[in-house]
Amino acid sequence: MIAHLRGPILEKHPNRVVVDVHGVGYEVSVPLSTFYSLGDAGSEIALRIHTHVREDALALYGFSTALELEMFERLIGTSGVGPRLALAVLSGIEPHELIRAIEQGDVGRLTAIPGVGRKTSERIVVELRDRLPRARPVPAAGADAPRAAVRDDVLSALVNLGYHRPLADKSVDAALTAMPEGSFEGILKQALRELAR
Repeated sequence: MIAHLRGPILEKHPNRVVVDVHGVGYEVSVPLSTFYSLGDAGSEIALRIHTHVREDALALYGFSTALELEMFERLIGTSGVGPRLALAVLSGIEPHELIRAIEQGDVGRLTAIPGVGRKTSERIVVELRDRLPRARPVPAAGADAPRAAVRDDVLSALVNLGYHRPLADKSVDAALTAMPEGSFEGILKQALRELAR
């Protein structure tokens, strides 16, 4: 089984990349969250790989983080969820947010992902609720609450401007790191600068 690939990108498309490993090009299907974290064609990448073997095909699925890979493998272990649907889920929601949605039984958030119906969302919640990796803590009451509210507002603004959610998420996190005490307007401007890079 192939578990890891490292090498320059030969081709890059929103749903797949071709990685050159010592002269052999491996086609790897990736979620959008991984796609946005990769450099341009020619840049060196390292991907965690899930090798999916069927009678008629051998397919590689690649992820930039261990959590993405783990959630992919949990999702395909759910009845009725195959690799393509699992990739669609991870393209439509960040892994930490997916964990929170499952823990909170937020079927509505899951059905908002294109290609995921209500029955599938309910099955994901029921089957995975007790088998999840730990989510990062959700800021609640206390000093972090205003910052969490600003983060949510800026993220919402970027999504409304047409930016894809995983990309918007990363830019907001980078903006908050650069400006920990920034106002909504300041964080939004910084996030837009991050997106323009």
